[in-house]
Amino acid sequence: MQKVPLILLPGTLCDEQLWESMKLSDLADVKVYDVSKADTIEGIAYGILASAPERFALAGLSLGGIISLEIMRIAPGRVIKLALLDTNPNPPQPEQITGWERFIEMTNDGQFLDILHNHLLPVLIHPDRRHDEAFVSKIIEMAEKVGEEGYINQLKAVMTRSDQRPILSTIECPTMILVGKEDSVCPVHMSEYLQENIPDARLEIVYQSGHLSTLEQPEKVSALLRDWLMKGEER
Repeated sequence: MQKVPLILLPGTLCDEQLWESMKLSDLADVKVYDVSKADTIEGIAYGILASAPERFALAGLSLGGIISLEIMRIAPGRVIKLALLDTNPNPPQPEQITGWERFIEMTNDGQFLDILHNHLLPVLIHPDRRHDEAFVSKIIEMAEKVGEEGYINQLKAVMTRSDQRPILSTIECPTMILVGKEDSVCPVHMSEYLQENIPDARLEIVYQSGHLSTLEQPEKVSALLRDWLMKGEER
């Protein structure tokens, strides 16, 4: 079997460690892209496309899924198959924008780690994992690598993102939607909406998982991604 070029896009404050437990290298030529260097979703998407292979499979989690949908708007013919993990096609809501503006102010005031510990970690992960020190340390390590400037770029990008719901019906490639059952950031109903509105999509719900499904249930998610890569013919 010829390996498929595969682009993986992490979520906010995440890097390649988000995907490191996915056992895909025997099936795909894997490349994880940095999604913290531009402050618009469109700018991030164009940056990825500029160095991506001509045709590729694409998987993104959360912010990575939002960017993936933007890539589907800009260059749908380049994507062989699509996986959207724990993501949200809706435009930002006013209360979200207010919260993100506050986080930008707090970051500029030196409270970056306070945001992570007191505002993000409690909602990002399954309650059963909140006292798992090794697990939490990995999330903190990723966030510190992305850093304050990268985080502000990502907040500005999601604050100004467009409504991606009109894109969904135009997606023609085989698509897998995956979500953690206990995801409180992008709840299951958002993934159900994606599955209902993308013509060739299937939905996988991963139990005992919050928002960071690739970290919380790596074996289950890896198996589902492997199945997604192996199924369906290139169009």
